Amino acid sequence: MIVVGSVASFLATTGTAQSAPAKPSQIVKVVHDGPQQDTLTVYSAAMGKSFPVEVLTPRDRSTPSPVFYLLNGAGGGEDGATWAARTDYKKYFADKKTFVVTPVGGAASYYTDWIHDDPELGRVKWQTFLTKELPPLIDRHFSTTGRNAIGGISMSGTSVLNLAIAAPKLYRAVGAFSGCARTTDPLGEAYVRIVVESFSTRKVSSMWGPPGGPVWRANDPYLNAAKLRGTKIYMTSGNGLPGPHETLQDPSVKGDAAWLANQTLVGGVLESAVGQCTGQMARRLADLHIPADVSVRPNGTHSWGYWQDDLRRTWPKIARDLAS
Repeated sequence: MIVVGSVASFLATTGTAQSAPAKPSQIVKVVHDGPQQDTLTVYSAAMGKSFPVEVLTPRDRSTPSPVFYLLNGAGGGEDGATWAARTDYKKYFADKKTFVVTPVGGAASYYTDWIHDDPELGRVKWQTFLTKELPPLIDRHFSTTGRNAIGGISMSGTSVLNLAIAAPKLYRAVGAFSGCARTTDPLGEAYVRIVVESFSTRKVSSMWGPPGGPVWRANDPYLNAAKLRGTKIYMTSGNGLPGPHETLQDPSVKGDAAWLANQTLVGGVLESAVGQCTGQMARRLADLHIPADVSVRPNGTHSWGYWQDDLRRTWPKIARDLAS
């Protein structure tokens, strides 16, 4: 005799109870925002939730095109600090034969796989999403060549290096604009902590565990630089000193004196630190005899005007990498 309360366990042990199959990662919705822009809603099985993914499409889609994954910074595209809002990247890529893919989400996540669920965010598995779940969906939905590159700014300037290390041969080229390539030295650790813990109640220990531990070391591009061999590497930064974009007339400033002051002071301090990281990573790659295209400007702050310039200067090189 089986009592009612034991039915579930009995069926499970006899193999007659069937749990619902896990929902696979998939594109659940497509919105055509314009002749050359789609917004996909993509479900991530790893995170158990869906995210918008903005895609700029090439004007000529008669033949397959490569894919350029372009990540936003610390806001993850959830705020107003985005490629779409702060640059002319849509206009710039309008005549380029490539798909430009930008996920919306992942604020202060470092686009990595967190080792602990976060009370606010839930399960955070952006590395899995970006390297294993999203690329096959993009390749199936669009006509692509299967050749990929990735670029990112600030927070994601670190992430793109780690993503390339985690997924060898997925990206032919990686562009790190104003990213800090060290995460385990005192400066790099402090930078990561500021980014993650400046958002709500998030704790950096939920991401990679105790600072200096094995997961931190595994996510330090400087320590793991040898794994970038074979990937085209582009890194850019300024030195924190005011440059051509620190004027009231600059399109990114729009005459806002308070904005200009913040960009000059806070952006200057951040870019000064980033410049040190970039220089250290450049020397590390040179010691390993790994070619890298590194551009350290004689001035410039941690701000969008310079990242737009960096993208314009770097893209022709990445395009050649994707064509070869």
